[in-house]
Amino acid sequence: MIARSQQEREALLAALLATGLGNRRAFRQVYQMTSTKLFGICLRICGERQTAEDVLQEVYLTIWRRAPSFEPSRGSPVAWLATIARNRALDWRRANNKPPPEPWSEGADTSVSEPVDNALLADRAMIEEEGAARLQGCLEGLDHRPRGAIRAAFLDGLTYSELAKREAVPLATMKSTIRRALLRLRDCLNDDA
Repeated sequence: MIARSQQEREALLAALLATGLGNRRAFRQVYQMTSTKLFGICLRICGERQTAEDVLQEVYLTIWRRAPSFEPSRGSPVAWLATIARNRALDWRRANNKPPPEPWSEGADTSVSEPVDNALLADRAMIEEEGAARLQGCLEGLDHRPRGAIRAAFLDGLTYSELAKREAVPLATMKSTIRRALLRLRDCLNDDA
């Protein structure tokens, strides 16, 4: 599971850094600490359990190859790992020309809609770990359209292209909207730090 306490975060960081040095036991520990949540990200974006399992395997191959380049000063291990999972799942969707799955909702009847475990979905748990109150406050400070675009792109797993089609705006406009919103979020989070 993804680390919830300071001690678990430190253990994940140590395991990821050791993985970067080629330590297979540490890599196994990274897998044990994060696989359920990273699978949840893959499942939500891919929409198919078997595909999510295949994508998750690619995610861990990527983590093994890229672990030497992980820099703790640039972000948390949880965010780094979740970004890899999200990007791999989006790559699969693009390569297979698949539409985004329906968003998860209570009472839905499909296996994709069921959370992988009873814990929070990976991206939501990650946000809580990294300062949910600050982030939420900064998100609320954004106008409705950019806030919705950020949530759809980073929490629902939609691509910029899918968002542009949904909002009936040019792709460049959507990219600019999200970029400006991310810059405002960064400034807001840095101001609060």
